[in-house]
Amino acid sequence: MNTLRILVIEDSAADLFLLRHGFARHGERFVLEVLKDGEEALRFINTHRLRIEPEPCVIILDWYVPKVDGRAILRAINRAPALSHIQVMVLSGSASAALKTEVAELGAHYREKPSDLNEYCEVCDAIVELCDNSKVATAAAL
Repeated sequence: MNTLRILVIEDSAADLFLLRHGFARHGERFVLEVLKDGEEALRFINTHRLRIEPEPCVIILDWYVPKVDGRAILRAINRAPALSHIQVMVLSGSASAALKTEVAELGAHYREKPSDLNEYCEVCDAIVELCDNSKVATAAAL
């Protein structure tokens, strides 16, 4: 079984800990690459606009990271040919209908940030499903 890469744009050490715990339940199948603020995310996107190896199976984006917000990051991802086809899961502490609509219009999945460990495990399960679906789609395209 191949190790899958997940790009995480998140500044909270506590949220990262909980995500790592949630993915640990799936064995050593996933490697999390963490970017801690919006400037770091935009540098990564600009560096990998045309090519990224190995490609992440999903991008997890905290909507309210410091320095540059999730909206600008998601738009940059959508404009980068090497990243635009990768599924994005936006995590946010906000549950506003307007935010959910905006995230959907920008082509990403939305989940409210969990409040406990079991909910984080459910979010990780949903992300694993996105990864598995992206692998199936990639294999079908070949």
